[in-house]
Amino acid sequence: MSDDVLNAEEIKSCLHTKWLGQSIYCRETVDSTNTWARRLAAEGAVHGTVVFAEEQTSGKGRRGRGWVMPKGSSVAMTCILRPQLNPQNASMLTLVMGLSVAQACRRLYQVEAMIKWPNDIVISGKKICGILTEMNVRDDHIRDLVIGVGINGNLTNFPEELAETASSIQTELGHAISRAPLSAAVLEQFESNYEKFCVYEDFSQLQGDYNRILINQNRKVRVLEIGHEWEGTARGIDIRGELLVEKEDHTVAAVSAGEVSVRGVYGYV
Repeated sequence: MSDDVLNAEEIKSCLHTKWLGQSIYCRETVDSTNTWARRLAAEGAVHGTVVFAEEQTSGKGRRGRGWVMPKGSSVAMTCILRPQLNPQNASMLTLVMGLSVAQACRRLYQVEAMIKWPNDIVISGKKICGILTEMNVRDDHIRDLVIGVGINGNLTNFPEELAETASSIQTELGHAISRAPLSAAVLEQFESNYEKFCVYEDFSQLQGDYNRILINQNRKVRVLEIGHEWEGTARGIDIRGELLVEKEDHTVAAVSAGEVSVRGVYGYV
């Protein structure tokens, strides 16, 4: 495990953004960076504020799952945004962040970081990142939105139930990484992708970038709906971020991330 400690000065020394991360807060231990960020947002934290923690005691994943992160092992950060978006379109920002993490890993480490739809980042077929978006809407207006990112940077030991599907950047590279450059690279990619997304509030400017590194692309997948499963071939995302899945009868269904899960027919991817 790396012994570097993330602090605002070190992250900012690596960071080249216009507005994202101009205000950074770091703590050694928090319940979860998303919970902390939501408190700061309620207190008036500005758009683009980012919070980091060395350790989370109650980290959150999708569908209420816990997120394990021993101290100093990973990047745990949450961005506070105040987007002028239709709330119905804001959930796509989770996919925008997923794309940004994959691009940052590819740029920094020359690894084949891929996206497992909708927003799991995988290297060598194993997950290295989780993303969770939470939104505060009032009167059909987004008051604030937080996007939490947990990247397994220098994690080397995984719980038994995760060992088959989880990995870390250190494990894949064979050496520890410095987390500040990774944090900065993700923020830089996200700022750029976020601005492209906000033009039309869809993936029309990012769809090609996303589909090029989509590990599900042209692969057989199993779609897990409530009380029903079916198989097809993934054909990439549309401009709404929905996964297009071609069925055996050659009809194509657009699958929404909030409603179903997708697995590879022969395993996780």
